[in-house]
Amino acid sequence: MGLIAIENMEFYAYHGCFREERKIGTQFIVDIFLKIPTQEAEKTDNLRKTVDYQKVYLLIKKEMEQPSNLLEHVGRRIMDAVMQAFPTVEEVKVKLSKMNPPLGGKMDRVSVTLKNC
Repeated sequence: MGLIAIENMEFYAYHGCFREERKIGTQFIVDIFLKIPTQEAEKTDNLRKTVDYQKVYLLIKKEMEQPSNLLEHVGRRIMDAVMQAFPTVEEVKVKLSKMNPPLGGKMDRVSVTLKNC
């Protein structure tokens, strides 16, 4: 069993409950962790026996391009898209962070972490 991590993916997107967030947008960071059987890939050195990281990135990019009010909603869409595209994935954990959120004070980020199991 293996754990594939794709971390610190940066996206400029338009998620948020405030009108300004959906108009101006802000920076987001996405981390994803995929638990999959990697034995065949380890033995064969064949990309078809594992998860193609670029395809995962492109799925996440597509979901980030669709505005949502809630980080939870975006995170769920990302998990569902990955699970549908890669049936060998047994578990998905995604962390979605909004940088410089407009909450009335200084902070680096807010984040939501979701796991399918």
